[in-house]
Amino acid sequence: MKILAMDMGKSKTVVCYFDSVKGTHRYETISTEPAKVHNIIVGFEAQRVVIEIGPAAGWVCDICKGLGVEVEVANTNHDAWRWKNVKKKGDREDALKLAKLSAAGDLPLVHVPKKDVRQKRSLIAYRQSLLKRRIAITNNIRAIFDREGMVMYSGDKAWNKAGLKYLESEAREPGACKVEELWRGELFIELAQLVSVKDAIEQIEGKLDEIGKTDRGTQILMSVPGIGPRLSEAMNAAIDDASRFDNGKQVGSYFGLTPRRYQSGSTDRQGKISGCGNKLARSMLIQVGWLGLRYSAWMRRIYERAMGGSKSRKKIAIVAVARHLAVLCWVLLKEDRMWQVRNAA
Repeated sequence: MKILAMDMGKSKTVVCYFDSVKGTHRYETISTEPAKVHNIIVGFEAQRVVIEIGPAAGWVCDICKGLGVEVEVANTNHDAWRWKNVKKKGDREDALKLAKLSAAGDLPLVHVPKKDVRQKRSLIAYRQSLLKRRIAITNNIRAIFDREGMVMYSGDKAWNKAGLKYLESEAREPGACKVEELWRGELFIELAQLVSVKDAIEQIEGKLDEIGKTDRGTQILMSVPGIGPRLSEAMNAAIDDASRFDNGKQVGSYFGLTPRRYQSGSTDRQGKISGCGNKLARSMLIQVGWLGLRYSAWMRRIYERAMGGSKSRKKIAIVAVARHLAVLCWVLLKEDRMWQVRNAA
């Protein structure tokens, strides 16, 4: 089999032309451009393309799909890919290792979704980055008032109409501030950024809502009591093709909601959750789990059962709720049906 393995960098890519039948290989360095990659795939008449997961993985997979060429994307976080006790490691060694592991069928793979799903994932992640910016700005504003020994509204009251009006009354354009009141200029800039970020969040959420109205998977998950549009779209995009999971255990493991395990001889210990997979989806599952304790009877039942009457097991119990939520989302997407009361745990 002719295998084209590429170690892709931001500006250059090391290509390994590997023939598994003859056992020969050679290298070439090209610029990381779609046109260049397309040409070497066609020129080599590759039967399989192998790359590491990274920013370029999406468009490389699109090129291979268009050409009808098999593509494998390596999971570089997997233990099998870690370099240990090696005297030499470089781009060529990486590319050759990709080719050899692929030829032997030992390459740990990662799922790369279609372009439209990747775009949705990117937009969801961008919204989260905007939320973090908003938090950073509000924290900076509070820090300014603390530094000046001034008091502002507490909690959410600081950001309602009355609270923002008060902040605006204290702000001044930097050019109009005296040296003793430069903090007012800082406040003016921070408030302008806060308005800008809020507007951006509204635009992104508006687009996500528009997409969700015509997205079957999002609508299915929104039918579950306690699951809103933000978690629905995130879980739908993260799961993508529900048929790629065989059971609920794989789903829980994919979202990093299963415990770490160390087993050797008579020793068998379980630790904290693995934390693998989609961090954003996992954190949203946990957040929805906490909120669900107030409003969802079935989430409350799972939580109390996992607690076992011990308050020290609160975190363990909420992870159990999040894992049940993840599995429930997968089941509904796999069976392509809306929530029914009998689904409750």
